[in-house]
Amino acid sequence: MIRIGIIGYGNLGRGVECALQQNPDMKLVGVFTRRNPNSVSILSNDVKVYQIDEAIDHKDDIDVMILCGGSATDLPVQSVEFAKNFNIVDSYDTHAKIPEHFAGVNKSAKLNHKLALISAGWDPGMFSLNRVYANAMLPNGNDYTFWGKGVSQGHSDAIRRVKGVKDARQYTIPIDKALEAVRSGENPALSTREKHLRECFVVVEEGADKVKIEEEIKSMPNYFSDYDTIVHFISEEELMRDHSGIPHGGFVIRSGKTGWQNEHNAIIEYSLKLDSNPEFTSSILVAYARAVYRMAKRNHEGCITVFDVAPADLCIQDNEILRKEFL
Repeated sequence: MIRIGIIGYGNLGRGVECALQQNPDMKLVGVFTRRNPNSVSILSNDVKVYQIDEAIDHKDDIDVMILCGGSATDLPVQSVEFAKNFNIVDSYDTHAKIPEHFAGVNKSAKLNHKLALISAGWDPGMFSLNRVYANAMLPNGNDYTFWGKGVSQGHSDAIRRVKGVKDARQYTIPIDKALEAVRSGENPALSTREKHLRECFVVVEEGADKVKIEEEIKSMPNYFSDYDTIVHFISEEELMRDHSGIPHGGFVIRSGKTGWQNEHNAIIEYSLKLDSNPEFTSSILVAYARAVYRMAKRNHEGCITVFDVAPADLCIQDNEILRKEFL
């Protein structure tokens, strides 16, 4: 049995706990939280919740620690710190800062002879793999990534930080015209605004200035200013009734050419449609935890990404079954 620990018990941590139930070669050893452990109720009756500082006491009981914190402030610190004593997997998703994150975690893991896999999720993660495979197979072409329709947790949090906002959900929506142009092989040059629409459902505090809030949302740099953005003001009851889920998904498309004179179109498309973004991300983390366990047994150390993992290491099935049933 592969012994798993979980750092953090929000939507992602709970998703990991659920995913472990579907993987009979794994078991949950403990959940580690910054909250009072007595205030955290988990689904597994036979697993204990610990304060995060107690994790070090369990380093010999855990084969892989899955880190379920946020990318903004948690993982840049936690991944480096926990890689000193554990083999780890994280879902760090700030694309522009992945090289910096990799460097810090790699140094920590190598110094302590541990293996750390970062940025396991669906983007970065599964979408990244599909971009790499498609580029290798169609070197003459263009990449397109569309996200949604789905709830962007980061953008929703950004809205909630606006003064006067009580709660909010933000949906990222691919623009059909752009998506169809890519699928048809037109290889269009698309601006940020031409690829996605952002739709916001906002609950405001009593007496808040809705005009000012809408203006602040639409002009927010790095989040909304480069997009066509729609803002709806709704009641808290409507938000809970109609927007309580966390669906997401998207498409990775490589549009390329084949033939002696590039006369034929070839389009590769990978898509996801998810009722629960965090639960699917958690399922990916658990599969990569298996790979980290196996690779660590073969004396791999340092930091790696999804690009460094053989597909067979992700699967509970052995190679003979993979060749017979999947090849």
